[in-house]
Amino acid sequence: MISKWQWLLAQLTRTLWVRASLYALLAVVAALLSILVQRLLPGPLPVTIGADAVERILDILASSMLAVTTFSLSVMVAAYSAATANATPRATRLLMQDTTTQNVLGTFIGAFLFSLVGLIALSTEAYDESGRVVLFAVTLLVIVLIVVTILRWIEHLSRFGRVGDTTARVEAVTRMALADRIANACLGARLLDPQRLPSSARPLYPCDALYLQHLDVGALADCAQEHSLRLYVVVQPGCFVHPAAPVLWFEGDADETVQSQLLDAFTLGDMRSFDQDPRFGLSVLSEIASRALSPAVNDPGTAIDILGRGVRLLSAWVDHCEPQPDEVRYPQVWLVTLALDDLFDDLFGPIARDGAARIDVQLRLLKSLQALAARDERFVAPARRLAHEARSLADQVMPLAVDRERLGAEVERLEAGQDVLRRQL
Repeated sequence: MISKWQWLLAQLTRTLWVRASLYALLAVVAALLSILVQRLLPGPLPVTIGADAVERILDILASSMLAVTTFSLSVMVAAYSAATANATPRATRLLMQDTTTQNVLGTFIGAFLFSLVGLIALSTEAYDESGRVVLFAVTLLVIVLIVVTILRWIEHLSRFGRVGDTTARVEAVTRMALADRIANACLGARLLDPQRLPSSARPLYPCDALYLQHLDVGALADCAQEHSLRLYVVVQPGCFVHPAAPVLWFEGDADETVQSQLLDAFTLGDMRSFDQDPRFGLSVLSEIASRALSPAVNDPGTAIDILGRGVRLLSAWVDHCEPQPDEVRYPQVWLVTLALDDLFDDLFGPIARDGAARIDVQLRLLKSLQALAARDERFVAPARRLAHEARSLADQVMPLAVDRERLGAEVERLEAGQDVLRRQL
């Protein structure tokens, strides 16, 4: 768990312009550093480099890096468009945060600025003979860095923006968010039952209708301790909050200033975030599967792949448990936890609906539910409920009676509670 400012800083460092700006700054410093180094040398170097030789190399670098940067930007935009069209627009943000792409573009922009600054310094005769030698050595290092970067970029482009790559990225961030919520079920607070709020508690409403992107429980706890409050947070990251519904209830005296401090712990935005919201990651995975099952795409293999990823993700829930008293770090704060039924609905519900007419998808869906039901007793109830929903949907649209009978047999097998781990999935 991180504070609000740490989370905002992490969001800032994931942007392209920040990383590219750092590379550009380093490039300018490297070009100007040769001027300083030449003054620190005890005497002239035994090697001499003509100004024309260095200038020609820098001129080639400047012109080529500008073209390569423009080309790379067009490829990057094309990859974003492909991910939007073939996967889901919600996953595009993960591609925009790709560190390899940002490092490549930063290297190209930095090499261009290095060459440009070097040419300007050469034209003003800021380098003497020793300075030109140092500049030439640094230029060779930049060329090596460019070659390595281009080779890495070529390898990266072979999969960047593909459906499989996008799906793997969504799975990775969802696994991290889910593991964090499993390890910190209530983000360090006490478990709250929304049906048992104290009668003396008063509501606190947000000012805007937005999504809760990040919740700083530590800031809430500090404010509660400072002003002797007891806080009951009824929303969690990913919820859509609006001024007609409270985000928390509080006991104690809290004036407008204190209430404003409490609301500052809730970071709101137009879109959901993957960091503290594993349900969003599961929803994005189901969106990819739903698009793959659409008549325009007709790719049931992707939906089946998503089901396998969903089993891997939800299997980690066996380690989830309610926070024990010794694990509570913020005793003045109560927070609702994730519901397993919601996780199942986010992932499997849309696939059951959009793949209702396909026997291959429905069989894989039921086998996935069987696998989870055999994994932990807590999975049995939501798995059986979704299996019945999938069967009801399939009975309405699945054309062949033999397929409906096969589907019914799998549902009965799940009801019987047989050991599906011995069956080949």
